[in-house]
This record gives sequence, C-alpha cells and structure tokens, in this order.
Amino acid sequence: MTSSICGSRRDFLCTGAKLTAAGTLLAAGMSGAASGAQPQQGEAAKSPLPARYRLHNVRLEEGFDKEGEVVVATQTGLYDIDIDGGKIVALHPAGASPGATGPDARGALMLPATRDMHIHLDKTFYGDPWQAPRPRKSVLEMIEREQRLIPQLLPRSVERAEKLIALLQSKGSTFARSHCNIDPVSGLKSLEHLQTALRKHQADFECEIVAFPQHGLLHSHSEKLMREAMQMGAHYVGGLDPTVVDGAMEKSLDTMFAIALDYQAGVDIHLHETAPSGVAAIRYMLRTVRENPALKGKVTLSHAFALGTLQGEELHEMAAELATQGFSVASTVPIGRLIMPLPELKAAGVRVMSGTDSVTDHWQPYGTGSMLEKANLYAQIYGGPDEFSLSRALALGTGDTLPLSDGGKRQWPVLQQNADFMLVDASCSAEAVARISPVTATFHRGRQVYGRL
Repeated sequence: MTSSICGSRRDFLCTGAKLTAAGTLLAAGMSGAASGAQPQQGEAAKSPLPARYRLHNVRLEEGFDKEGEVVVATQTGLYDIDIDGGKIVALHPAGASPGATGPDARGALMLPATRDMHIHLDKTFYGDPWQAPRPRKSVLEMIEREQRLIPQLLPRSVERAEKLIALLQSKGSTFARSHCNIDPVSGLKSLEHLQTALRKHQADFECEIVAFPQHGLLHSHSEKLMREAMQMGAHYVGGLDPTVVDGAMEKSLDTMFAIALDYQAGVDIHLHETAPSGVAAIRYMLRTVRENPALKGKVTLSHAFALGTLQGEELHEMAAELATQGFSVASTVPIGRLIMPLPELKAAGVRVMSGTDSVTDHWQPYGTGSMLEKANLYAQIYGGPDEFSLSRALALGTGDTLPLSDGGKRQWPVLQQNADFMLVDASCSAEAVARISPVTATFHRGRQVYGRL
C-alpha cells in the first residue's frame, strides 16, 4: 500500500551527490541550524527605529549591462531610503538630500524579503540538541512514530516555534505559510501553541496557518477536529495523500473540499504520491474546482510529486488546466531521482512557490531556513548559471517580486509599499543567489527584526 510513495520524503530530499548542488549547499553554511544554534538578535531589539527614518547607503539594482542581447552584468547605485509608518516613502541618491538621520547600510544590497511558503513551525527539533531522524520505510510508519513523538514535543513547542521564526528572519524571511498538525494525539494543542508563538511576533512576522491532518483526514478520523481548527482561525484546509494514507481518494478529497467550502477557505494539500493515484488525485481536484467555482484560485498542491512523472503533451495539458483553475504548486525543489517540472509549470502560468519545509525534525535534518538557498538550488537544477537566469531565480523565494523587470527596468522598491526587505552582502541579486550571500539585516514593515547596522 505504501510503496507508491517511493519510500519516503528522504528519496526526494536526499543528499545531493547526484547533483553539483551538494557542494554549494554545504558551503552555504548551515549556520548552526541543525544543531540549534540561534541567530543573534539585532540592535533593533534594543533600540527600535522611530516611525520615520532614513536608511543610508543602500545598494539598489538599476539595470542590466549587455553584450548584444546577452545580459552580462547588473548595474547598481547607492541610495538613501525614507521609511515612514512601515512604508517606503522616498528614494534619494546617496548623500543628495542631507539632514535626515538613520542607520547606515554601508553599501549592502537591498532585496525583497523572502517568503517561506511551506514550513512546519509547530513541530521541530530546532533549538534542541542535535538529533537525526530514524530510518523509515513509509509515510504510514512515520505517522506511527509521530504519534509517540508529539507528546514529547508539545510542552516546548511555543519556544521552538519562536526560535525557528528567528532563524527565518535571520535568513531574510518575514512571511511564512505554516502547516500545523491537527490530529487525535495533539488535538488542537499544536494549533493553540503555534498561535501563541505568532501572537508574540505579530509586529515582526506574518504567517498563514494550514490545518494539516498529518495522520490522515480519514485515517485518523480528524474531520471534526479540522472543522474546529478552522473555527479557531486556521486560514487553509490541509490534506494528505488521499489514496496511500486515507485509502479512499474521492471520499478524502470530497471531505477536504467540503470543509473548505463551508468555511470559505483555501486548500493546501500534501500530495507525495507518485503512482498513477497521484495523477488521478490531481485530475479529481481539478474536476472538483471546475464544478465549484468558489474554489478557483484557492488550491495549492504541496510537493505534487506526481507532476514529475508526466512528460510531453500530458504534462502540457495538465499544466494548462492547473493554470486555468488557478492552482499553485509549493515545492521544496527536491533533489534526487525525480525532477519536478517547475519551469514548465511557470511557463504555463502556474504560480510556483517554495518553502524550507522541515528545517530539522523527525522527517529530515537538512534545512537551513534560507529561501536564497532554494533559489540557488532552482538555478542549479534547471540550468541557469548566467547573470540573467540567476537574477530571475530569486523570484522563487520572494513571491515573484524582483528588483528588475526582464527588460532591465527597476520595478522594486515601490513607493508606498510595505518596507519588507533584506540587506545582503552581495553586489547584485545574481550573486546573492549564486553564492547564497549572507543576510546582514531583515526589515518587516520598516521594523528591523534581524541584524546589526
């Protein structure tokens, strides 16, 4: 029954020995993520910036240098940026408008803050002593293991979630979509604890919550709990492998969608299945959305490994229908024997997002919390070592926000938009992606949430 998942997540998140990505990812610096070392809190925590201030000597991208039609470099310049009430209100050439006071970025590159669109903040080993995952053979085996593990994690889950939020901020992320266990073992405690952690960071971090039936919506008889989770404020209805785990594809998906329709919510389902059942589940979800227009544009397929089994016209038709119905795909950009067709999906108009998933937990220990790392991995797998391709890869981590348009015109930052950005020790976005450059400071709505300036 479990063999159609191709073993486990490890098969899709295995070591990068098969790809040149491995060397770069290891060199990127785990920054103590797996061992629980904590990023240092910035000066902002001790001396908050005023509502209005000027950030001096920020490097912004201005255009592309070309040889013929080939982009060979990125032009940048230094600017002073006025921030007021959490928004960017003015840009000045550096030093051209003296008088305003504020911190000095010292030439650091300003990039949009990153968005981690698939993570589990509620259950993590991060912040605790090193602990590697145990060997496993199937998702069902992992569910059984988790049923024993959750009672050990719950007492300190608020503390560990906060530490994981601090790690994400240190990597440039100020927004996340977190899946949160809703299961008979933890009941609604995981959700309560995650909401507690998020309330403590409502001024410096934003998060969407997916009510996630990790032990199977039908398999663990969790429909009542899921409905209660939506009443408590979860934003999305989750799901899990409707054939392999729940054993009844149509009933599992119908139940998930019924909850979403009842609460006028979106859906974000974990779909690991790579057997024909995975493709069948996607087709059934597409049909459900066609029959229920209220769901259009509100369904995310997380992982969606079945799409990696499609080729040619079948893939083209599937991607076109996903785009038509407004589906999005959240991928961790897996490395291993299955390569996801992410460029093909993007070309068809499907919104492709990414996330760090599990930084370190009982599933896998490889995460660093960096969305720049995910952009780097995307560029390596899909063949983009040139300046232009590297700069475009950044979009995977920023929610499709890029400093320069494809034509090389500056399109970000935009005046009167929220001041959500990171300062990076890099000359341009292409270098930041290629080198997974260090984040020196992170700002959320004008508030410095990480770093020292």
